[in-house]
Formats: sequence, C-alpha cells, structure tokens
Amino acid sequence: MDKSLPFQQLQHAFAAHIRDPDNQPAPEGIEDRRMTIYRDLFFNNLVKLLAGTFPVLSKIMGDERWRVLIRRYFSTHRSQTPYFLQIPKDFLGYLQDEHTAANDEPPFLNELAHYEWVELALQIDTTEFDLSGIDPDGDLMAGRPVLSPLAWVLAYDYPVHQISPANQPQKPAGQSTFLVVYRQRDDQVGFMEINAVTARLLELLQDDASTATGSELLAQIAVEINHPNPQVVSDGGKDILADLHGKDIILGTKT
Repeated sequence: MDKSLPFQQLQHAFAAHIRDPDNQPAPEGIEDRRMTIYRDLFFNNLVKLLAGTFPVLSKIMGDERWRVLIRRYFSTHRSQTPYFLQIPKDFLGYLQDEHTAANDEPPFLNELAHYEWVELALQIDTTEFDLSGIDPDGDLMAGRPVLSPLAWVLAYDYPVHQISPANQPQKPAGQSTFLVVYRQRDDQVGFMEINAVTARLLELLQDDASTATGSELLAQIAVEINHPNPQVVSDGGKDILADLHGKDIILGTKT
C-alpha cells in the first residue's frame, strides 16, 4: 500500500507521466492541455541540452532516432544529479551501463558519445594549473617532464574524431585510435591525434612517483618496441616533448 501523503502521490504520478507519458497515466483532474505544456517543456529542454553536448551524434542519429533514444533515457533511468552540467555525464553512463542498442543505431555510438562528452568534462573541470615544484622552462630530456592534470590520453576502436554524418564506419578500424584531449592555460580545449609511441610516453608520464627523465623514458620505449636505432626514437621523442609542452600538455619539469 502506498502510505505517502496525497500530495506526494500526486507528485509521483505527475513525475512518472512526465518521464513516460505513453505508459504512465496523467494525474486525475489535470487538464491535458496543461500537462502537454509540462511534457514538452521537460523533454524538449533535455533533448536540446544533450544535443548541445553531443552535436555530431545527434546529427547522425537524426531527429526521430535521437528523440527516441532520449525518451528511453528519460523514462527508464533515474538520474542522481541535480546539476544540468552533470546530466551529459549521467546520459553517457546510461549508454554504457543500461542502454540496449537498437539495430538501427551506429556501432560507434558509445565511443563517439564519450569523445564528445570529454570536451565538456574538461571545460567544467575545476582543477587549476599548479606550477609549484615545476620548472616551466626545464630541459625535457634531462629532467622529468610533468604531465598536465588537464590532459587526458584516450584510446578508441573507432576513429571518433573523424566520424560525421558523411563518414560513419560500420566496424572498428583494426587498430586503436589514440587521442590526447587537453585544456590550455587560456581555458581552450584542444584535441590531438597521437601515435602509439606518444600514447605510451604519456602513459609513462602519468606515474607521478617516477623520476625517469625524458631521455630515459624514450630509451625505455625504444627497447619496448625493439627499435633498431634507438637514437631515432630519442630524436623524434625530443620534438614530440617540445610540441606537447607548447600545447600545455606538458607543463615543464620537476624541480
């Protein structure tokens, strides 16, 4: 038996109908014209909010499929966040953990959604650049390069940065696509495609406890890939470190 107060029962019925009007009846005594205003207001605002975070995915899905997907999320998922800027992350979690893909949905849906969400995640990240204990002009080969906390190294099965309504791969590329997404000191978010060697270098730099220099890390990578000429890896790696430093992906060296 529902022991909640009559007003609470009305609230529950109202909310249930707003989320899933096809399967949950509207509360008795409320004119449908008025309910329509609330149904459209809540749902259309959600559709617009998520399309703004996932612009490429929403265009690929098209209006009808996109609205069906958002309706499934709205009607079946119980969001735990009261913050609008956290709703896209909540939606991404729904796609990854709860959503059962329909036959007409693109196979890269989850990966593209994650890639598009990352830009918002970095924009609203409250982490500040902290240069204490860092020499911004330090020698990146002789010292220990410091990776920015606002640089994310990502790997995807699909080339998500190339996907568009006109380019929709139907199966994985066969090799991973590596990207680094980063926020610079002027708060601009950038995306950079990298190769497996650079991805490995950035992975090694994520170990804050390590004191290995840039030169030592590149020598380690040369051994790992069994390169016939380690100096080539070192020379190329030096240029890569400089490029990463120029983009604020590397902040300098440990002092």
